[in-house]
Amino acid sequence: MKYIFVVGGVMSGVGKGATTSSIGALLQSRGFAVTAVKIDPYINVDAGTMNPTEHGEVFVTVDGDETDQDIGNYERFLDTNITSVNYMTTGRVYLSVIERERAMGYKGRCVEVVPDVPQEVIDRIKRAGKNAKADVVLIEIGGTVGEYQNLLFLEAARILKLESPRNVATVLVSYLPIPASIGEMKTKPTQHAVRALNGTGIQPDLIICRATQMVDDVRKKKIGIFCNVQAEDVISAPNIDTIYEIPQMFDSQHVVERLMKKLGMRARKNDLAPWKKLVSTIKNTKREVKIAVLGKYFSTGDYVLSDAYMSVIEAIKHASWAHDVKPVLTWISSEDYEKDPKKLKDLAKFDGVVVPGGFGARGFEGNIAAIKYVREHKIPYLGLCYGLQMAVIEFARNKCGIARAHTQEVDAKTPDPVVHFMAGQKEKISGGKYGGTMRLGAYDCNLLKGSIARNAYGSDIISERHRHRYEVNNDYRETLQKNGLVLSGINEKLDLVEIVELPKSVHPFFVGVQFHPEFQSRPLNPHKLFMKFIETCK
Repeated sequence: MKYIFVVGGVMSGVGKGATTSSIGALLQSRGFAVTAVKIDPYINVDAGTMNPTEHGEVFVTVDGDETDQDIGNYERFLDTNITSVNYMTTGRVYLSVIERERAMGYKGRCVEVVPDVPQEVIDRIKRAGKNAKADVVLIEIGGTVGEYQNLLFLEAARILKLESPRNVATVLVSYLPIPASIGEMKTKPTQHAVRALNGTGIQPDLIICRATQMVDDVRKKKIGIFCNVQAEDVISAPNIDTIYEIPQMFDSQHVVERLMKKLGMRARKNDLAPWKKLVSTIKNTKREVKIAVLGKYFSTGDYVLSDAYMSVIEAIKHASWAHDVKPVLTWISSEDYEKDPKKLKDLAKFDGVVVPGGFGARGFEGNIAAIKYVREHKIPYLGLCYGLQMAVIEFARNKCGIARAHTQEVDAKTPDPVVHFMAGQKEKISGGKYGGTMRLGAYDCNLLKGSIARNAYGSDIISERHRHRYEVNNDYRETLQKNGLVLSGINEKLDLVEIVELPKSVHPFFVGVQFHPEFQSRPLNPHKLFMKFIETCK
């Protein structure tokens, strides 16, 4: 088994996840079985309790792990399910070591930070590779070199390299700034990053140079000399329009060939045709479809970020490209409609509206007002998780005459809890048990024949991933149905409402789902529900 570590230099957020995913896709195109591991240097046991505006989207695996958004990138590029064994944090690793010590797993010897913590990391990496029956395991270490939090993970990479020198390679992703006042690409920050990596006992095999433009040969040679690599091992990674073009960009610079040579690997084939076809569609599609994403996690200080809804945005893109249309996405804060209800009429200019998941009261009434508008004006609507719950509450208030219909998440004392706590969740919250206690992972759902959902999926039973504590209250199901809401998806084992919709005779596409279909959408295999939504919008 081969291991490729991907580490960051200079600053975070420059594309380690996309680099890892793209190298994986290239290795797959050459016939290798690939899996990817993400290491987050946080004390948090998982990503579930992290603020999405700070950390980005919480991605949920099929087996119910709450992970970093890069796991989603791996799934999309590799078109495979990544499970919990492929994700670790500092907190998770230390917790395992401590639990093992408490169970006499170390047979009474003194347990030390080194080598026991790095060895736990290595064991997890090997286990992930074994579970996936992989030829190659890609390991992305979050953050940047030189950070105290990363030292133990870099130590794991060093030890693994020492154990098996021909089977381990390291890729450094570093940013090359071009200061406006100077107008020249500077290599010194990358040089310092490599020196910091050398200080941990690791020499990079490849340096991916992120920049706003191509890295010229002069700077490649300079980096090569000062960083102790061949100039051919300095790879240019300029800004591009879509991350799905990265495999082609890397392929043109023989990234995988360089890695395979260092690892003693032989390719079996090279088939990038599906990726080339996708990129051609992305670049050449002219007809637009305008989609509003109505959320509450876009703002962080003076900046607007979309990372909190990464999988939703990508799923919209995948389905749009499959329908040969160009998605034009607009981020709208639901709070805008609370401050100025007159803005609701602006929704009329969109071909479709998506309300993704979320938590808490902020922006709630703004969402309710927006959902009412799109329902009454027959604008295609797709509600995800919280988006289903708010759609049900809006319908209960305005079509069923239940004026005080609400969710217990926002109003614990509402007389009409149309959306309420799931069984056992209230006790968990009152006991302060937040981490990893929601309904998580894949659950089955039975679909109603003749419904929009059934026609979209083409199947009677589906399996989708969940992340929520609240559900539609069964006490109101009959009332909702009598007034025209179709309960088209039910988890029969738990007797939970999973999908609601309006008949096509009433609305072209008004669908809410309790789960997160975006987690299973792939660029080369778009999700069927998003496909039906975009088809209607088109």
